[in-house]
Amino acid sequence: MSPNKSPHKYLMTQPNAELDYPFGADIHVYKVEGKVFAIYFKDANSERINLKCDPVHAQELRTVFNEITPGYHMNKKHWNTLDLKGDLPKSEVHRLIDHSYDLVVKSLPKATKQRLRIQYERLAWLK
Repeated sequence: MSPNKSPHKYLMTQPNAELDYPFGADIHVYKVEGKVFAIYFKDANSERINLKCDPVHAQELRTVFNEITPGYHMNKKHWNTLDLKGDLPKSEVHRLIDHSYDLVVKSLPKATKQRLRIQYERLAWLK
């Protein structure tokens, strides 16, 4: 992913995605139904995003990509940090954003999932 391109637009394409700044203007927190699915942060030296991940898959990703490490300031079993200034393919970043979002949506209450499934074709898989 190019260091000049923010993943913000892709994150905001997720159904019902909301952007919040509970930790200050420099830390972008993306939520669905009040639940965090991504945290984006950038400074002069780095551009990173924390994403929720299936624990087994998280370990696999860390062995394949140098740019993926245990979640920075997060539960290291369930979260990964992606270095967006590295050589991680944009398509992989998008796939992992989708994965994080889907994990969070899957954990929502049944009535909420049903409403989202009706509203958004992308969520037709929800039960």
